[in-house]
Order: sequence, then structure tokens, then C-alpha cells
Amino acid sequence: MSQVPPGPRASGAAKPVNVIVFPGGFNWPIWVAQERGLFAARGIAVDVAATPGSVFQWTRLAMGYSNLAITLMDQVVAYHEGQGEVPVLVPDAVAVMAADARVMPALITLPEIRSYSDLRGRPLSVDAAATGFTFVLVAMLEHGGLGKGDYELVRVGGVTERFEALKRREHAGSLFNAPFAGQLKDIGFNTLDTATSALAAYQNQVVAVRRGWAERNRAQVVGFIRGFSDAVDWLYDPANRAEAFAIFERNSPQRGPDAAANAYAVLFDADSGFAKKGEFDAEGIRQVLALRARYGTPQKRLGEADSYCDLRFLEEAMALQGP
Repeated sequence: MSQVPPGPRASGAAKPVNVIVFPGGFNWPIWVAQERGLFAARGIAVDVAATPGSVFQWTRLAMGYSNLAITLMDQVVAYHEGQGEVPVLVPDAVAVMAADARVMPALITLPEIRSYSDLRGRPLSVDAAATGFTFVLVAMLEHGGLGKGDYELVRVGGVTERFEALKRREHAGSLFNAPFAGQLKDIGFNTLDTATSALAAYQNQVVAVRRGWAERNRAQVVGFIRGFSDAVDWLYDPANRAEAFAIFERNSPQRGPDAAANAYAVLFDADSGFAKKGEFDAEGIRQVLALRARYGTPQKRLGEADSYCDLRFLEEAMALQGP
């Protein structure tokens, strides 16, 4: 087993924080914060659980089995408003920081699918029919000339499940971010389009929490935000590239030899990579709300962005002194 590089350590007993995430390279900052002691420096011990899909994730968050979730902004709005895939209502769900790259998802298809018209009558896989990237996909299909009856959406689950299903050719395509999009392209699948064709911006993953738990456990929430943000800053530093790749490889041993470099090129691109200091994309959130207002069920009037985001924890975290 590789030796973990030393990092700062906080004194006293670390407070536990349970985080539920989708598998993938976008968890790189968590791996860095764990291995470099950036969470420990903030007095917390982070336990990470992988989710097979959004329904499982939000059920665990609603029941209190998980404290924080790294999830799509759309999920926060959906379960806050009772528009989720299942009747799980989390009215105090809020996003407290942006947690992934600003790059738009890509529609990856079977090699023989070369146009939107080739998708007519074909099944496409989604995590859930009512949440997540599904409305992004629907908007892209509409932009490509396809109506609701021209294709079938099949619930498969999270990104790993959809990745494996597409490799087995069970569906014609699905939306993916890095590193999955690049890995599929490398083995011959086609990048048909990206969400930029239909959307000017989109807020992807965020750190979500129940506001009540966050108020009672403020130090843990603030500590997680700052540790995650410090890890993003560390990853952007070119001097840390070799060690960053080693951390990726330890946490993604099943990936190919170029996976770390390919993922880094997308996730830490200066223009479209991870947002620094956990900053939200205001226009991206507006796009999330616009899509949900258009396609969400039951139809209802949604709140403004600040109904679903609580910036107080982020502001407090950024005001902390460095390690």
C-alpha cells in the first residue's frame, strides 16, 4: 500500500461527517483532503459512501443516515419542492457550495449514432426520470429536433451504472461528465453533442445538506467546505501535479493509465474546471430553475435561487485562516 503523504493535523477528537457521493473522478478533492489531512486540519473525520443512484442518496439524506450529499443542484430543488423521483420531501434541503467542474455534460452514444435523427425510436439511459441531468437531456433532444414520443428514457441509476450499461450496448446513449465521457470516447463511443447546444450555463454538483442539521453542526459543515476548497486550490497548483495523479490512481485503481491526466485536463481546466472557493454559477442556477419550472412535476411556482442556497456557511469557511 502506498504511503500517504503527511499533511496538517488538528488537535482533539475529530467530529464525524458522513458524505454520500456518486462515484467518479469529480471526487478528487475529497481524496486529496483526506490524504493530505485537510479535513483533519479542520477538526473533522469524513466518511464517504458511494450511492448507486439519486433516489438512494436522497432517501439516506432525508432519513439522516448521511449528513452531506454531493449531488446535482437540480436534485436539491426537486426534493426541496416535492418534485423528486420518489415522494421524499426535504423542505430544508439547501446547497452550501459548488462542488464540481463547470464543464457541461456530453451526450455519449453508440458508435453508429451520428446524429439526433439516429436516436429516433431508441432508448437512452438516465439516473431518474424526474431529476438530475434528465431535463438537460430532454432540452438537448428537443434542440436536436426530437419530441417526447421520439425516444425512450430508461431509468438505470448513477453514472457508474449508466457507464457499464452503455458499454454493454443496452441503450443508445446517455449524458456523462469527465472522466467517464473521455473513457467512453477512447474505446470508440461517439460524442454526439454537449449541453452547450441547448443551455448557456448549468450548475452541476453542489454540496447539499439539511439546513436544520447544518445549523446544529455548523463547525462540521464549515470545516468540510474549507477542506474541500483547500483541496481544489492544491489541485490547481502545477507543483502538485505528480502527487495529485498518484492520489487519483490510488482511489481509481480500475481506471486506465491515462485516466488521471485525461480527467485533470477537463476537471481542472482554467476556464471550465472546478470553481474556486466553492463559488456558485448564478446563471447556471437560473438555468436549473428554468428547466425544472418547464419540465418538473407537479407543476408549481419555484422560488428564487436563494431559496435553495445558503451562502452563510461558505462565507464563514472562506473567512477561516489557512492551515
